[in-house]
Amino acid sequence: MAPLPEESLEHRVRSIVADHRGDRGALLPILHTVREELGYVDPAVIPVLAAELNLSRADVYGVVTFYEDFRQTPPGRRTVRICRAEACQAVGAVTVADRARERLGITFGETTPDGEVTLEQVFCFGNCATGPAVEIDGRLYGRVGPERLDTLLEADA
Repeated sequence: MAPLPEESLEHRVRSIVADHRGDRGALLPILHTVREELGYVDPAVIPVLAAELNLSRADVYGVVTFYEDFRQTPPGRRTVRICRAEACQAVGAVTVADRARERLGITFGETTPDGEVTLEQVFCFGNCATGPAVEIDGRLYGRVGPERLDTLLEADA
């Protein structure tokens, strides 16, 4: 989704806050909605949320940066997520992660310079019996080795 002009962004965020005004612990549901609509949590929304929810900017920023789901930059057109939990690590996730970083030329949390692919790490998809697990654009794959990763990246390109 294309970024909104700052005035529209502020208006949209205030509208999202209004939808959750009566909710207890509204910050997380608000952040999830912002992320769903924009694809990320633009740093410009932090002071708006702080003012609307009577929180400090530091409080809002702390929540945004604590949870990996709340990235602060737009994601790439495609997202590759690799499980780094113990079960997947035990069956080869390290080599899959190495291959992904080498092939894409980025590390976890980064997007390729052309804006095409974002690489993320996850600490369990709940797919432990078929690890290593990799998710590409929301589709989960099991038993992914380095060669299969190459095939999946080429097929989904």
